Amino acid sequence: MKQVVHFFIQSTAATMSTGTIWLISFFPLDQAFLWSSAYAIGGGTAVFFSTKALTHQHFLKQNQLSRKEYAYIKRHLKEADQKIKRLRKALFSIRTISTIKQNIEMYRVVNRIYTITKKEPKRFYLAESFYYSHLDSLVELSEKYAFLAGQPSKTSELSQSLTETRRTISQLSDSLEQDLHDVLSKDISQLNFELDVAKLTIDKTVKK
Repeated sequence: MKQVVHFFIQSTAATMSTGTIWLISFFPLDQAFLWSSAYAIGGGTAVFFSTKALTHQHFLKQNQLSRKEYAYIKRHLKEADQKIKRLRKALFSIRTISTIKQNIEMYRVVNRIYTITKKEPKRFYLAESFYYSHLDSLVELSEKYAFLAGQPSKTSELSQSLTETRRTISQLSDSLEQDLHDVLSKDISQLNFELDVAKLTIDKTVKK
């Protein structure tokens, strides 16, 4: 959403600059139509990219990140986006009733962690275990489980492997819940603080 707003601001600034430069060039400066248009397009382009640079710099400052840090995080988010698409395909290809609810919940948690981190890149450092380990393991196991579960005939060995894989996926599901908790730790602490303040205020009011 913020990207759309930023693009709107950049486009509006560029459009207004283009029109203003053209009018100044064509009327007060008495430039030819083509030269006025060239100046206007050049000026508008410069304003667009200048505004974009300022908006990006404000975003980095707001998130307390350097350009190098943001590039690093952005690269990992791009990789994670592809992994999550693979995970979605694997999870929703498993149609057994016993796993549907857990798969939906796992995907919801994974998507929530990614969405929060994309919106506030600084939180990436609170979810390193998710991006470096848990997501990779979950994608790999889910794809293998989906492939094996789709086989027409299942031997006892295959059934045992599926059971063990599902058990491991369930354990990873618990890890994902902890990852989400870690990402939201700042908000939880803030909420607890505000609750304590509210309780103190209520107590003082009651005593009066």
